[in-house]
Amino acid sequence: MTAPALRTQALVAGYEPDLPIVRGVDLTVAKGELLVLLGPNGAGKSTLVKAIAGVVPIHSGSVSLGERDITRVPTHRKIAEGLAFVPQTENIFATLTIHENLQLAAAVLPKTERANKIAALYARFPDLATKPSRLAGSLSGGQRQMLAVARALIVDPPVLILDEPSAGLSPKIVAEVFAMLKTINADGVTVVLVEQNVKAALAIASRAVILVEGQIRHEGEASSLLGDPLIAKLYLGTSQPHTAEHQ
Repeated sequence: MTAPALRTQALVAGYEPDLPIVRGVDLTVAKGELLVLLGPNGAGKSTLVKAIAGVVPIHSGSVSLGERDITRVPTHRKIAEGLAFVPQTENIFATLTIHENLQLAAAVLPKTERANKIAALYARFPDLATKPSRLAGSLSGGQRQMLAVARALIVDPPVLILDEPSAGLSPKIVAEVFAMLKTINADGVTVVLVEQNVKAALAIASRAVILVEGQIRHEGEASSLLGDPLIAKLYLGTSQPHTAEHQ
């Protein structure tokens, strides 16, 4: 049987050992999935992906990427293992140019591959290609997200995790960012995202997992959850599945 792209087993994580936020999560993400993590405010969604990425301490349990156990792999080494993480904030270097941001991300690659990889990313993200010398801090919210994702894709990771990629963006830009994620997923990258925009996320996802109080309470096909008012009421704190509280 083929190993899943990403798996956590009995994962317990949080900032303080005696106050776990993620409590025994068994999460399996199949290769090629676009999985969205949903849940009410404080459910532990962001903490879960940060623990997987190595940003939040893991107290027990394990994280596997394919057939490799990466539970104790240092955060800065996880990208080399094939796990790319785009945090909600501080995901670009605002005082550097677009090109410098990409060059810095490409530093993990052999020197002979860097220029070609950056050129390929400019081809994928033409908005960035038109202004490579522009300071990243002057970009719009949507352009910043594109740059953050481009940086994450520099090593062709099999798994891409994003924490609240639509936060603070207008509905038009949200649609553009989600269309970009759908295309990346269609190209073979397994995508996991934490989202507050339930309707937009479920529209592009293949499957959804709902966390409540640090534990998985429900999971299923995104299309079936999209129109389920009971799920929205019980787990997302809404009467209709259109928004979830920001974590």
